[in-house]
Amino acid sequence: MGLHSLTHLRLAGNTELMEPMAREELPRVRVVELPYTFQCCAFISCESGSAGGGRGASWEREAAPDSAGTDPAVESGPADQDWEDLLMDFEDEAKVLAPVQCSPAPGPLHPCHHLLGSWVIRGGVWLIAVVALGSNSLVVLSVFCPRGTPTPARLLVGLLAAVNGLMGVWSGLLAAVDAWTYGSFWRYGTRWESGFLCRFSGFLCVFAAQAGLFLLTGAAVERYLSAAAQQRKSAGQDGRGARPLSVRLAVALSFLLALALALPPLLAGGSSTSLCLPLPSSSSLVFTVSLVLLDSLCFFIMTLAYTRLYCRANKAPPPREEEVVLTRHVAWLLFSDCLLYLPVAFLSFSSLLRLSAAGPEMAKGVLLLVTPLPACVNPLLYILFNPPARQELAALARRTYRLVSGGRAGAGSKVVDSTCDENAEKQSCDSTQALVAEGQTREDEEERGGRSQTCTVSVVVPQETGSLKTSRLLRSA
Repeated sequence: MGLHSLTHLRLAGNTELMEPMAREELPRVRVVELPYTFQCCAFISCESGSAGGGRGASWEREAAPDSAGTDPAVESGPADQDWEDLLMDFEDEAKVLAPVQCSPAPGPLHPCHHLLGSWVIRGGVWLIAVVALGSNSLVVLSVFCPRGTPTPARLLVGLLAAVNGLMGVWSGLLAAVDAWTYGSFWRYGTRWESGFLCRFSGFLCVFAAQAGLFLLTGAAVERYLSAAAQQRKSAGQDGRGARPLSVRLAVALSFLLALALALPPLLAGGSSTSLCLPLPSSSSLVFTVSLVLLDSLCFFIMTLAYTRLYCRANKAPPPREEEVVLTRHVAWLLFSDCLLYLPVAFLSFSSLLRLSAAGPEMAKGVLLLVTPLPACVNPLLYILFNPPARQELAALARRTYRLVSGGRAGAGSKVVDSTCDENAEKQSCDSTQALVAEGQTREDEEERGGRSQTCTVSVVVPQETGSLKTSRLLRSA
């Protein structure tokens, strides 16, 4: 009989067993404990009549008319049919459709068929990836491509756009994996969660989110220090804003702290979800609580800095237009990112407190759509509400167009000039040969005729312009 008579199967803890199991090999199994979630997809799909459940669905369709009368197979069968074999087959088919208790069970964070789930989430992830990569690239070009060293505020805004672009890379990576494994994610889910690519994507997401938040905090503090220095200058005191060296040290500290927070997902043996993100659980409780408290502290510092900045706004003289635009832009970023952080904080605290409001479906939607959304909103706010940035992008586009068009025109003019030079040289040679031949012909005719004692000599004199001039010298005897 082999495995066909097995009713209980316990393989939990056998991490070396990664291959999916076939449901047909265990027709009578009732309780299954497997090492990985995706191995239960074969058993649960048979119950729901979805992928792999075609046999059960056909049996249900055939057995439906039997409830109103006798068994049609008994009436239409031959007289010498083996009743015992018939009842055994009927019992086996009924047992195939019996409920199977399989653990760990799949769910929204461990899907069987599609990584991203619904088309709404799939379309949102693709849109976030495209917008984040495109708009942040424009911001980076507008900040770092113009000549000269950017100011401390512009440097922070440019680096913020760069790390927001990494968040777009994370969304694009998940979208690509979903497209590659579309409809059969359970075949690759185990190796995906335990592979390096999943851990790297989790590292990328955490690093981009934390580095962006730290850089935004540094930008808010820099704006406050700049406004305070402007006020001290107006009062006749020595007022200096944030020095470039201090800003660079703050940037380095932000990247180091973000790297330290993003290393646990990368160094872990495997991800707890298919999204490759550290979720609140008993094993990562300290890490999750520390992350939420640190992010809340950053938002509190930014809010406090801008509150004091606006309180001193009436006392300070009006700054330059560029400074006003950057201060307003950082304020927009603070407001939008704080609003988008509220769902993430609510999800984290709900998971920590074991509240029923934070279900797996809600957690998946927040992680895929709300968490990377600041990476799209921040560059769009910079481009749409920053006239100097639009002017710099327009100037950069014109300069690029001139370089491209100038290179093509230069190559074309070189070809035309070389062609014209070759044609002119050929024409001058032909005219020279014709004049020399004509002079020789006339000289021969005069010598044969003997009518006069006149010699004709043809002399070719080249001019500076390349044209030819022929003079005849007549000498009488």
